[in-house]
Amino acid sequence: SVVASPEEAKPRLAYMPQRFGLYTDLTVAENLDFYADLYRVPKADRPARLERLYRFSRLDEFTDRLAGALSGGMKQKLSLSCALIHKPELLLLDEPTFGVDPISRRDLWLILHEMVAEGVTVVASTSYLDEAERFDHVALLDEGRLLALDTPAGLQAGWPGVLVSAQAADLRGARDALRAHPAVTNASLFGDRIHVAVDTEADWAAARSSIEQAGYHIMAEELVPPSLEDVFLSLVEGVGRAA
Repeated sequence: SVVASPEEAKPRLAYMPQRFGLYTDLTVAENLDFYADLYRVPKADRPARLERLYRFSRLDEFTDRLAGALSGGMKQKLSLSCALIHKPELLLLDEPTFGVDPISRRDLWLILHEMVAEGVTVVASTSYLDEAERFDHVALLDEGRLLALDTPAGLQAGWPGVLVSAQAADLRGARDALRAHPAVTNASLFGDRIHVAVDTEADWAAARSSIEQAGYHIMAEELVPPSLEDVFLSLVEGVGRAA
């Protein structure tokens, strides 16, 4: 219990903030040694742990580089390595891949998935819902409100209606016109298409006819399965309408 026995709980926890919080005037190796000292990792256990963390993070070539001279992705991997040095049971991550390049982002998730496979529980916050699709359970939050809690597949399977991916010459104009139609639950831009949430295909036919009469031509359309982002936007829109 973190309430009844906080000092006993601390060694079992680790936290990695969004903002880089390690010592920039220490090298990669010195930061790892420092955190190993803080968590009282036995000297005999350190070589094997460090070797594994270096292999995961690919920081073995940068052990003598100052942490402040690392790239954003390497800083995050060093932060994660420091958080894992004592083998925590629970790892708390605050937007771990924010501002990180795609390769480093992939590396971070590979490390984390291996930790989870070994029994570590990871609780992570992220604004990248494509990342959230790889989680075991997802809590969708909006302004502190819990909108839904389920597996990614469960959230997507619970989609209440039909999702249409449509292409139009004037994407923003067509989106705004669709949002104003009473049969449309939500309409959002996804790249060069508009994702339109409606209850039935008949509702979509009515909305499409209405906006085409207003001058917005739909060039292509298809029914698509909802992503977590679609689910989140639909839930937020539903809360907004209820309010």
